[in-house]
Amino acid sequence: MSSGDLLVDRRYRWALDYLAGGDRAGAADLLEQVIAAAPAFAAAWFTLGDIREAEGSREGAAAAFLAARDADPQDYHGARLRLARLGLGEATPALMEAHIRRLFDQHAPRFDESLQHLDYRGPQLLAQALGAVTRAAGRAMRFSAMLDLGCGTGLSGAALRATVDRLTGVDLSAAMIDQARRKSLYDRLEIGELIAFLAAEAANRRRYDLVLAADVLVYMHDLTIAAGAVRGVLAPAGLFAFTVETHAGEGVLLRESLRYAHGAGHVRAAMAGAGLNLVHMAEVATRAERRAPVPGLLGVASTC
Repeated sequence: MSSGDLLVDRRYRWALDYLAGGDRAGAADLLEQVIAAAPAFAAAWFTLGDIREAEGSREGAAAAFLAARDADPQDYHGARLRLARLGLGEATPALMEAHIRRLFDQHAPRFDESLQHLDYRGPQLLAQALGAVTRAAGRAMRFSAMLDLGCGTGLSGAALRATVDRLTGVDLSAAMIDQARRKSLYDRLEIGELIAFLAAEAANRRRYDLVLAADVLVYMHDLTIAAGAVRGVLAPAGLFAFTVETHAGEGVLLRESLRYAHGAGHVRAAMAGAGLNLVHMAEVATRAERRAPVPGLLGVASTC
């Protein structure tokens, strides 16, 4: 977020002030001056790309996002996603850790409130589905150990705490974990990238009879790796309950929201490839955008 030059950084902040005030032309002019002085300043390039895209200049936006991507290999701002949305680069790039961490660190203090405005009900729908699946299997809805992937502020923990003996949560964002810790719901909370965390849990022989992923897989373009990693920590007869956004096709689509939508065929193939039996899958809408339900799928997979 810094060019390394205090005077250039000050000019960049002026550009942001112009932009906040609605003066895109003035902000763009200042940003071009900033970039001339600091050609490797990724934040300035990314903001300029935003302005050019808003102004309808696809080529100008693409050039700015390309420069932002090249200036920052960690892709802190998510330039690769913006390029994909413009039809350039990878159609479904893997999201970079730095970008996701920044996104959720920024939103953590007001995350629960913002989801209320989106009519978010993923954890409640997952709890209902798990109740139906366990009843159909003739077993009690009781879990000795549950792992909440991408636990965020703890909304899923709140929905399922009463049915779990030991609850573990993991999230990439330290700020989200701080919010979850304040609710005193979890027996263990960890900060970490999901696939790496699952690999470490498997290596340490930690097993869970329920793994939950509510509104998390929308940030992964290919579910095959995630499903395989989850399979490695599931106990015998363990369940993997998850939600995804979906679309009418069979592959993976990067939506305008920069979240991934997974076709039903992709979900089925990912579970089967991991050796999981998809015992339940239903069309759901866990959230709304612009007052319209977002099409989604809710799945429960089992090791048996």
